[in-house]
Amino acid sequence: MNFDIAQEHQQIRDIVRDFAEKKIKPVAQELDEKEQFSYDLTKQMGELGLLGIYLPQKYGGAGMDYLAYIIAVEEIARVDGSQAATVAAHNSLGIGPIYNYGTEEQKQKYLPKLCTGEGLWSFGLTEPEAGSDSRASKTSATSDGNDWVINGNKIFITNGSVDINIGTTVQAVTSDPSGKKEFTTIIVEKGTPGFTQQAMHGKMMWRASDTSQLFFDDCRVSKENTLGKTGQGSKIMLQTLDAGRLSIAAMGLGCAQGAYELALTYSQERKQFGKSISKFQAVSFSLADMATKIELARTFLYKACWLKDTKKPFSKEAAMAKLYCSEIAKEVADAAVQIHGGYGLMKEYNVERFYRDQRLLQIGEGTSEIQRIVIAKHIGC
Repeated sequence: MNFDIAQEHQQIRDIVRDFAEKKIKPVAQELDEKEQFSYDLTKQMGELGLLGIYLPQKYGGAGMDYLAYIIAVEEIARVDGSQAATVAAHNSLGIGPIYNYGTEEQKQKYLPKLCTGEGLWSFGLTEPEAGSDSRASKTSATSDGNDWVINGNKIFITNGSVDINIGTTVQAVTSDPSGKKEFTTIIVEKGTPGFTQQAMHGKMMWRASDTSQLFFDDCRVSKENTLGKTGQGSKIMLQTLDAGRLSIAAMGLGCAQGAYELALTYSQERKQFGKSISKFQAVSFSLADMATKIELARTFLYKACWLKDTKKPFSKEAAMAKLYCSEIAKEVADAAVQIHGGYGLMKEYNVERFYRDQRLLQIGEGTSEIQRIVIAKHIGC
């Protein structure tokens, strides 16, 4: 076993950390307060090669491996969960299905423009009555000659309604020749008649990322927009979520790292009873536990990425990484607020934002309960 980080991975960490510290950190608090998506930061992240980082260069990507992508998400989340969400959802859920299941024509049409930061793509799976039970989808696509006619709606869709969104991959209920229910994934471009996108506001977390509802009212698209084969939609969506879980795990790891660093710095500066509170055993033990959990999370997440990059089965490990990293983000953020005391409850302190941002990580892309179901099946339960 070799636990050394390759030079290119260390370089991407240094580059993204520098960008996050200099460009994202100074505006993160204001963007969160205003609930404002940043087109400028998104474009800059595209120019850095972070939107399409694991795509081959022939499609406009940076040609790096999945671990490099995960490290980039981790470093952004260390500073701001909202910007990390934009990158993670676009890479894993947006371009992932097109790259993995699209025709060469579809790849050439969409992927190059999705790697620049000038265009984002979204993943239309969740519905008001179909969350953990993705096969409860009601959005339907009816065959009409060479077209699909789509009706229904999606909810909680990241990057779904920003001005630079150029399309969405939608799971819809279709029928096989015998009339049996099946699921198909369909590409729907922004501006298609009958397709409307609406931003959702009033969120507790990720307030500077875009979360949307999507509506389809007799939305007609060509069957050439079918992604993969008809009837493979559920398989495509669930396999996409396997890879997506690694990026959510990276967000949990980055969130925990950022909250821990804030707590450590504060504990060294804050004095009570004549000395820094980091010198008190209760605080130092809490920080020691936080550091241990973070190291365990990082080691396991990177192993899961290694499995994916070496084309080994990784579904169980992805679920484990997502579960553990999101859970320790909750634990570390909570402990970090406790160390800050009353100041940790004030918006002027970044740890308050970390405490809010971590809460989605145990829900998005499969709840912690769903991860345990996945793991249980893998271990033979």
